[in-house]
Amino acid sequence: MSLSEQVATNLPYLRRYARALTGSQATGDAFVRATLEAALADDDLKSTLENGRVPLYRAFNKVWSSAYLEVAGDDSGQTEHEAAANSRLGSITPLNRQALLLTTLEDFSVAQAAEIMDLEDETVQNLVREAISEIDAESATSVLIIEDEPLISMQLEDLVRSLGHDICGTAATRTQAKEVVAEKTPGLVLADIQLADGSSGLDAVDDILAIGSVPVIFITAYPERLLTGDRPEPTYLVTKPFQEQTVRTAISQALFFGSSRPLD
Repeated sequence: MSLSEQVATNLPYLRRYARALTGSQATGDAFVRATLEAALADDDLKSTLENGRVPLYRAFNKVWSSAYLEVAGDDSGQTEHEAAANSRLGSITPLNRQALLLTTLEDFSVAQAAEIMDLEDETVQNLVREAISEIDAESATSVLIIEDEPLISMQLEDLVRSLGHDICGTAATRTQAKEVVAEKTPGLVLADIQLADGSSGLDAVDDILAIGSVPVIFITAYPERLLTGDRPEPTYLVTKPFQEQTVRTAISQALFFGSSRPLD
């Protein structure tokens, strides 16, 4: 596999990580673009990318670390929603969020995350523990689960309740989701994109968003259907089979920004 093909394979996942880290598709993509431009301008850096995902994310981290404060502090041209998200982002230590995202959403080992962040393993472990403490401080909400596989739906119900949230309903089809929402608008939605009767979780979510802004996390075995670059992509996307800690992190991220609408 050529270097360009290898980078292209990993790029959708780096973009997902960048969106989760920044809370914005546009800002995340800007950091990814800056990373690729830096690699093109530096032959030594470009050559390291042949070694897979870790060097690519390490290169991204260097760009992110050097520009983070400037980006977070620049509110020129921001919408009200963007300003609110950046205000929340500034209230949580960036290193904590980064360590947690790398070891859960991106499924790197602690050692790999430490290499990416240029820190000691023990430091990364401490950052993850601190981030989990921040997650536990999130306010409780009511969650709708849109999932047609009963065992997975039950697993998600148990996980959501263990985090202190309530279940306002479960749905295996778009119609069932509409029926639940007719009774109570959820504060968070966990949604598969392929449902039992052939209906789409994407359409079910569109029905919900027509009522009001609700944070949404897509949990799917088909992430490539959403990571196309052809349309606004979800900030919160978990791939099946999932680790419970990954869903836990995504829930914290979604509640942290408090909206299903991507920042662009």
